[in-house]
Amino acid sequence: MTKTPDEVELMAESGRLLASVFTYLEKQPLAAMSTLQVNDLVEAFIVDELKARPASKGQYGYAFALNSSRNAVVCHGVPSADEVLRSGDIVNFDITLEKNGYIADSSKTFLIGDVGPAAKRLVRTTYEAMWKGIRAVRPGAKLGDVGHAIERHAKRAGYSVVREYCGHGIGREMHEEPQVMHFGRPGTGVTLREGMVFTIEPMLNQGRRAVREEDDGWTVVTEDGKLSAQFEHTVAVTRDGVRVLTLRPDETPPIA
Repeated sequence: MTKTPDEVELMAESGRLLASVFTYLEKQPLAAMSTLQVNDLVEAFIVDELKARPASKGQYGYAFALNSSRNAVVCHGVPSADEVLRSGDIVNFDITLEKNGYIADSSKTFLIGDVGPAAKRLVRTTYEAMWKGIRAVRPGAKLGDVGHAIERHAKRAGYSVVREYCGHGIGREMHEEPQVMHFGRPGTGVTLREGMVFTIEPMLNQGRRAVREEDDGWTVVTEDGKLSAQFEHTVAVTRDGVRVLTLRPDETPPIA
């Protein structure tokens, strides 16, 4: 589903506000906070400061404003008062925001305190892999080109790409067509057209790509217990390339 220029601008406003949530989080003393405390801070900031809506809350019966996926949690981690962030952790906060009827979706993996080199390398490579996918977006390209760029970068670094969860179209609904896989063959899949808006959100594992869902029906973890990292941006296909709608003001994309 393609968006009109006016719709893309409305989504860009949602994306700008969502980017400011991550800037706000960067200023918080995350170490020693519970993931539920982080959730409550984010919800209050979105509602009270930004006059927007945390789009995840109530979606599919989910009760929180964000997903908090720590260490071996791949995605969909549920905030908890009992889960306290400690020095050495990595944690992904996946946040959605709706303003004026349009939704933006983004996530970032944070380094908490003194994080070891192996975990830092995984996080850095995941961020780079997302940008490899973003840079493959242009009119006439295929979704397989995007997935291939991500997977190639991950595998060269020795990591596996989770296949069960993917990016997605987004707009008035959180999940629209198309599905955006983070693996693939060049020249295959849906052809990208100006006005398409979707997320790119690779999850990379230190070990095997196998995952399993916990008994809570939400939390997804690596089967081998090794670390997983994720980054996500909402992007729009433009006339001559790509526009990142959730780009943070302090964000410096890696050199191509």
